[in-house]
Amino acid sequence: MSTRPRTPAPATPAPGKLPLPELIEMKRRGEKIVMLTAYDAPAALLADEAGVELILVGDSAAQVMLGHDSTVPVTLDEMIFLTRAVTRSARRPLVIGDMPFGTYEISDEQAVASAIRLVKEGGADLVKLEGAGRMVSRVRAIAESNIGVMAHVGLTPQSATKLGGFRAQGRTAGAALKLHEDALALQDAGAFAIVLEAVPSPVATRITESVEIPTIGIGAGAGCDGQVLVWHDLLGMYHGHTPRFVKRYAEIADEIGTALGEYVAEVRSGAFPDEQHTYAIPDEELAAFETVLSEREE
Repeated sequence: MSTRPRTPAPATPAPGKLPLPELIEMKRRGEKIVMLTAYDAPAALLADEAGVELILVGDSAAQVMLGHDSTVPVTLDEMIFLTRAVTRSARRPLVIGDMPFGTYEISDEQAVASAIRLVKEGGADLVKLEGAGRMVSRVRAIAESNIGVMAHVGLTPQSATKLGGFRAQGRTAGAALKLHEDALALQDAGAFAIVLEAVPSPVATRITESVEIPTIGIGAGAGCDGQVLVWHDLLGMYHGHTPRFVKRYAEIADEIGTALGEYVAEVRSGAFPDEQHTYAIPDEELAAFETVLSEREE
């Protein structure tokens, strides 16, 4: 069975967009690929300016944007809405629309229809789905529909309950071999890249060496071809538990909390707004205004 990668791309990519085949060239040159989640236009603009190659509009939005306890409840309509916001600001990065739970499991036809909606209505350049096994057929069907599809194995949050919770995968020889086989099968089906989540670093490195398409790690070590982190995780935009694989590059939640506290205090004290935050009216116009009001009140 052939395991050579295929990289289906949109027929007419937007001017300035990173060409999809460039990702494989980056892998061959040993250049790391940077992927970042984003869920709105301002975040996409900042990610673009930072120089990332890929922006994932992840179904993690269910938790970090919509207040759910897991990724499962987010709908395709919601993902299309968020993807459309991101694509308005992302000029160079390729935007990947995440396919939410329930939008591709039933059949290849359902998967293709959902992918088409993310591309046509959401403006996504590419799509992503989780799993292998039966999902290999879904990847093949989407790729053959001329839509680039990113695969995702290891810890797959949409099926975390089945996996025994949010825990590392591939920690036995048998499980590691299964991940390796899955990666090859997904490559052969036409995936342009594979996310490896919560996979032991040596296993992820070996998979990366075995496939010709890029691997994007999240909790899978430095041996992957690229890395992805969730926007809210890396910026420290919440308090509470942080996954082991997350590095916080800022503590924005603390900054936001301080700013909001100062705002509340200044409004209540009357310190805000002051003169520099208000608009003036010429004295003669104010006088005319007051004259008219006085006449009306008589």
